[in-house]
Amino acid sequence: MTLRPLTGPEELDLFRSLPYALNDELAGDLAEGRRKPSWMWVALHGDRVLARVAWWSRPGDAVPLLMDVFDLDDAGAAGPDPFDAGVRLLRAALPAVPADGARPEYLRFVPPGWRTDPVERRAVENRMAALERTGARLLVERLRWEWTPRDAAAPPDRERDAAAPSGPARDGLTPPGPVRTPTALTPTALTFRPPRDREELLTLMTSVLDGTLDAHSRAELGRMSARAAAVRQYEEELVRYRSPREWWRVAVSPGGEPVGFVIPARNDYHAIIAYLGVVPTHRGKGYADALLAEGTRVLTAQGVPRIRAATDLGNVPMSNAFRRAGYRDFEGRIDMTWD
Repeated sequence: MTLRPLTGPEELDLFRSLPYALNDELAGDLAEGRRKPSWMWVALHGDRVLARVAWWSRPGDAVPLLMDVFDLDDAGAAGPDPFDAGVRLLRAALPAVPADGARPEYLRFVPPGWRTDPVERRAVENRMAALERTGARLLVERLRWEWTPRDAAAPPDRERDAAAPSGPARDGLTPPGPVRTPTALTPTALTFRPPRDREELLTLMTSVLDGTLDAHSRAELGRMSARAAAVRQYEEELVRYRSPREWWRVAVSPGGEPVGFVIPARNDYHAIIAYLGVVPTHRGKGYADALLAEGTRVLTAQGVPRIRAATDLGNVPMSNAFRRAGYRDFEGRIDMTWD
């Protein structure tokens, strides 16, 4: 068995011999500096790929931000065990790929209802088990949401929403019909404006971490203060989006008090709702609906074909807000980390 990184982009077809949702993005990522051949490893038996692993970064970064590909050959062909090959590959590649302190987090996209599909469940759990052999653990499972004009075609069914279970639903596409604008979902007395400056947004970001349901934020609060966590997210994520900061919005009450914020943005692939928060003293008033509607409005004004977002599986209030705004949960995500 051979364990090695790719020699260059010319081996991309070899790497893509195992199926996964990100295969179509790999060539573009290499061309635009989000991946390096030295961050893309394979376990080979002859010319058969038994396992593969890859890392991703923002364009031009010297160290990866995420491990977002780890696959095993699930075909069941005779020969070495792909699970064992995957564990050996991880143990060889993890120390060889540069890291800035802690190892980059691992994530995997999974289809809705993956636990009810025996084949998909076995594939996901095998990969998780292999990662656990190297010391990784599950951090959180997340839901990925998508809004398109078709998803917003029908008016919200208030009776359905009232009768919906407390957990996140898995609705399909709504039927076509007259398109409702996102702002029509949540009429409130709030007004919206861009943040006045960096300090105003950082103050709001610090405040919303009080009582947060987000697993990543809670983990950060175990290592640093709320202010430090807010500064880190602002500097390492928000200001690095390619879209204008003029899209960002602060929600203001009739009395002039900022009550929350939303960060509509564009990453390297899609328009997104990057971050949304309501200050603790104003939660439970429907302001998350208004903020989400405003963020969606800002992005649809740019003519984007779709908007994506994500939230933790356990963050039921935010999942329900996405549902009410016409978003559908089209995919899940498994996040694992090394302590």
